[in-house]
Amino acid sequence: MLNCTPEEAAPSAHIGCLCHRPEIRSLTRRLGREMSRRGFVAASVSAAALPALAQTAPRPIVFTNFRLFDGNAASLRDGLRLRVEGGRIAALASGSPAPPEGAQLIDCGGRTLMPGLIDAHWHSLFAAIPLPALLTADIGYIQLVAAAEAERTLMRGFTTVRDAGGPSFALKQAIDEGLVPGPRIYPSGAMITASGGHGDFRPLSDFPSAGGGTTATERTGALGIADGPDEMRRRVREQLLQGASQIKLTGSGGVSTPRSPLDALTLTEAEIRSAVEAAADWGTYVMVHAYTPASVTRALDAGVRCIEHGHLMDEATAARLAEKGAWLSTQPFGDGTSIPQSEQGARDAERVHAGTDRIYALAKRLGIKTAFGTDLLFSAALTPQQGMMLTRLTRWYSPAEALRMATATNGELMALSGDRNPYQGKLGVIEEGALADLLLVDGNPLENLSLIADPARNLRVIMKDGRIHKNTLAA
Repeated sequence: MLNCTPEEAAPSAHIGCLCHRPEIRSLTRRLGREMSRRGFVAASVSAAALPALAQTAPRPIVFTNFRLFDGNAASLRDGLRLRVEGGRIAALASGSPAPPEGAQLIDCGGRTLMPGLIDAHWHSLFAAIPLPALLTADIGYIQLVAAAEAERTLMRGFTTVRDAGGPSFALKQAIDEGLVPGPRIYPSGAMITASGGHGDFRPLSDFPSAGGGTTATERTGALGIADGPDEMRRRVREQLLQGASQIKLTGSGGVSTPRSPLDALTLTEAEIRSAVEAAADWGTYVMVHAYTPASVTRALDAGVRCIEHGHLMDEATAARLAEKGAWLSTQPFGDGTSIPQSEQGARDAERVHAGTDRIYALAKRLGIKTAFGTDLLFSAALTPQQGMMLTRLTRWYSPAEALRMATATNGELMALSGDRNPYQGKLGVIEEGALADLLLVDGNPLENLSLIADPARNLRVIMKDGRIHKNTLAA
């Protein structure tokens, strides 16, 4: 297999042919015993990698001469050195400690070092593809489009996303294994809705429905239809079985679903509660798409811990959300941040945009735990606005507060997945032991947050999991 002579032949002296080395002959015997038709591809990949017998760990990386935004502080810190090893921040110290032998040194030239950005409401498979293509294209093509967009997402400085619905498990696996570049993904799996709810894009020709997940949209894993608590419990467990870190439900209508009115209540309290209980049994939580006071109240009554959107909430409902300590994951929507799919959707979008100012004002005044997300959908032209949407927060927050929301605060929300957290370690902060997701910004984003909106120019270094994906300092 790896030898140039039959295994049964007596080993000859090593005269320059790698295959005669004892460790290679031993490996050949092991592969021969373990290889099967089912494992042929995996074993072949292993064999191809083995000539580099001594696998060495990546060398440490030491950042010097930077100003630090650690994800929490309202001002920058100077005079520090940061060392990254094994995908984590190994040391953050003042002064000029000697770097480990063989370490890569990066002189930041006085620029700002900060945590990677986190988008708490992203759709990895839906963001960059038009809705008609999403509903008709082969799932393989959809995954390829998503993989290309994942790299662009990372290059915008978003090193982590919470996927708010869609079959992102395969993409997450490919990113985690280093097959394609992209952000960390906290997957929800299929967006679970009721018949006629937001996300139910089935054509009228699919009705009357026979149930059982027989439609094309359901078979791709993009959507789960659940009518009744028992069906809801089944759909939730299916997503958890596939690796969901949290569960996404739609409790009201939505802007992008042509026939689901924004004010409609699309899940009963019993249905939502069964999802909450099933998720809790697996140590995680439920996030619910809900715009109106009635839909938010119903979700809170059922024990939901995170409300998505909430733009039409009144003050009484917002106060109840704050009292319960639930999260509000909302987005600074405005003109040009969505593509309505119908005339009704356009009218609903206007209502949502009009509610944006109120929801942020309420959240800030009432002390609601607020996460930042973008929810950009169905357009490769819109996805580059991901960083720009963060700058919209300066209407209600200081640049430091906005950056804290998109880093340390969103990192706390990612940790809410508890036992189902796919990435063990702190995100959104720069401190010893945290996961090494870092950005080097050419300027001070605490004074000028718009730097984040032009990542190609202003993000000079992008690191995720201790690996450098972009470094333009040498140029």
